[in-house]
Amino acid sequence: MKVWAVANQKGGVGKTTTTVNLGGLLANRGQRVLLVDLDPHGSLTSYFGFDPETIAPSVYHLFDVQPKPAETAVRATEIANISVLPASTALATLDRQLGGRVGMGLVVRNALQALSSQFDAALIDCPPMLGVLMVNALAACDELLVPVQTEFLALKGLERMVHTLDMVQRSRKTPLAWRIVPTLFDRRTRASLEALRELRTAYGDRVWGGAIPVDTQFREASRHGLPLTVEQPWARGSQAYRRLLDDLLESGGAAPRSDGDVG
Repeated sequence: MKVWAVANQKGGVGKTTTTVNLGGLLANRGQRVLLVDLDPHGSLTSYFGFDPETIAPSVYHLFDVQPKPAETAVRATEIANISVLPASTALATLDRQLGGRVGMGLVVRNALQALSSQFDAALIDCPPMLGVLMVNALAACDELLVPVQTEFLALKGLERMVHTLDMVQRSRKTPLAWRIVPTLFDRRTRASLEALRELRTAYGDRVWGGAIPVDTQFREASRHGLPLTVEQPWARGSQAYRRLLDDLLESGGAAPRSDGDVG
């Protein structure tokens, strides 16, 4: 099972949108997809019609002293080939509750290994802060995607995420492949064009060669509880995510290709 984590220590950059729409594309291709929600806000969980305030068992229960089996928390969705491992708002208390308990950084990795025969791919939607949940995601994934909004404040926030990655790389036995995915790109505005240019100047081949455009259809698709890539496969946003997925699968975790395509 291939595992991607989608993370940034800044909110509002398109993490859940990226997770949902890449999952939709993989499902369209016949892959059995598990979407994992590690964000206490539960946006991914709510997207598919589950209530993070009441749902149980959830990811939260994987961290119990006597944890629930991962398969008991998995929920099927109305979309063929897509299942969700949902978040509970109780995840917000996890760092405080765990205290000094050892081995808590590998809970999600172990859960995904237990589920690996049931799924072909997993995508993890991460919380926008460094803590035990982010550590779990980075330990569990084969590759990290860092969505970054193409505006200058978001570029500043990226520095924190890169610092976190530097720390993680020192503790991992094998290097973590990662790439930056420009999001919310509006080619009509100078600010967006300049931010994208600065992003590529600063991070070079770490930046995916395309960009996910601003597309109001993402919001409409979320109202219907569907990935845009499932509801409107030929929408601009869907086509951009299709190019991203093709590049991810082509590279297999190697250095990202930069082809100058900005959506």
